Amino acid sequence: MTPQVLFTDPQAASVGLTEKDAKRLGLNTYSVDSEMGIVVGAQLHTDGYVGHARLVIDEDKHIIVGATFIGPQVSELLYSATIAVVGQVPIDRLWHAVPCFPTVSEVWLQLLENYSGKDRSSSSVA
Repeated sequence: MTPQVLFTDPQAASVGLTEKDAKRLGLNTYSVDSEMGIVVGAQLHTDGYVGHARLVIDEDKHIIVGATFIGPQVSELLYSATIAVVGQVPIDRLWHAVPCFPTVSEVWLQLLENYSGKDRSSSSVA
């Protein structure tokens, strides 16, 4: 579960499995996405911030098995994602790890909210 960053503009950062790889391994997964520009911290970071975040969640274990972030300075989000993936932190516990306001890390709450509110009867593979 080695984190990876492409130091381009914008940056691309990931850790763990993609949904496609997780399904290939036989995991029951669901991917949840969020546009990062909607969180206040991103809006304060850069005018017109454009970025995307995705978590790949093992539905049976209720843990994150992969995370990908694309946007300005998203490498800063990768350590928390690595801890969640490597530590197999249950989704229910992540709700208690509240990010500082206003920071780009608020995207974690957006992702968790999107996960808790989505219909998991279908999933997209990227």
